[in-house]
Amino acid sequence: MNKYIKKLYAIGNKEERWIVGLMSGTSMDGLDIALCHIIGSGNTTALEVVRFVTKRYPDEFRSRVREVFAKRSIDQQVLCGLHAWVGQIHGALVNEALREWGVAHADVDLVASHGQTVFHAPRSLTDNTSYPNSTLQIGDGDHVAVTTGIITVSDFRQKHVAAGGEGAPLAAYGDYLLFADKQQTRILLNIGGIANFTLLPATGSGGGSFATDVGPGNTLMDQYMQAKLGMELDSDAGVAATGAVNDQLLAALLDHPFFGMPFPKTTGPELFNLQYLADAQRASATEGLSVNDVMATLCAFSASAVVSAIQQVAYLHGHPAVYVSGGGLHNPLLMQGIRKGLDDIVALPFDALGLLPDAKEAALFAVLANETVAGDAANASAIQDSPAVCMGKISFPE
Repeated sequence: MNKYIKKLYAIGNKEERWIVGLMSGTSMDGLDIALCHIIGSGNTTALEVVRFVTKRYPDEFRSRVREVFAKRSIDQQVLCGLHAWVGQIHGALVNEALREWGVAHADVDLVASHGQTVFHAPRSLTDNTSYPNSTLQIGDGDHVAVTTGIITVSDFRQKHVAAGGEGAPLAAYGDYLLFADKQQTRILLNIGGIANFTLLPATGSGGGSFATDVGPGNTLMDQYMQAKLGMELDSDAGVAATGAVNDQLLAALLDHPFFGMPFPKTTGPELFNLQYLADAQRASATEGLSVNDVMATLCAFSASAVVSAIQQVAYLHGHPAVYVSGGGLHNPLLMQGIRKGLDDIVALPFDALGLLPDAKEAALFAVLANETVAGDAANASAIQDSPAVCMGKISFPE
């Protein structure tokens, strides 16, 4: 028997595991690396994030990935090379983090690697029924495994798609196992490039849990800042805060069938991009707006989409508590807009639940890897409109 199959069997039978979770979002600001100590599996899962760091990407990384990111026409050779190169980069960053933490590679059971999404194509977004739902993350798991010498679980979204899902969002799986509460209905809001939330009804209520995208988080603001000012993002909303929201443009931005679709649903930068903004400006005759006013309106757009979505489920589930993670948590103007729109629904940073907000997504992929090697697909059966599956492909270092 292959020695790594024996090792994997032993890992699956342990009471606890040490897993490095990796997440690289659509903002491409860096690789989130979380060293997680996980005990048990399924509804008995206990998670501790022991170490966390975000390794910032150099400009070269972002520029290379943007050659293929959310584009229908690309150079196939570039995509092929990036799939391997991103895997090597991610593996090297894991090595660097472990070295800085003084953690031996031999003490890590698994790496859980999300990879870098470059295209997301559910039928609901493409309207193309010739192909099934599909999504593509680059950063090959074999390269991560060989670079780190650690068994790697990767490519999580493909099983979700293969089993009938749309490949996103996957947060519901880890959220349900870790944060469902007997008394409190919770909405776990994550504001990355795309904003999404997981609804966790109080476990005694009999309601179904689900995760859904709700619209743009940071993606349109980041894209606009890059195009107009050559900056990766609007730090502390410095640009947006000096502008004024244009109601005509805001109405045009919100005028899309996606916002009327039932939950759960998924989307991405394939829809919410600079062309979407240009079309909305043309429709509202606002092409002459200043950069500051456009940024203020884009910030209000993201806040409005989040507030509207949360209000729809809050109306059905009494008075839920909202816990926020993701890069959007650091945008004071965005959070001000969300809190104002939610009125008497309190939105708290995710660390109120004992988990560092910035580490949440990387840690959740560690939980998914834990379920793959030690759990059971039935553990996800209570998640509404999502396939009950264990996700991820397993790569050996040799």
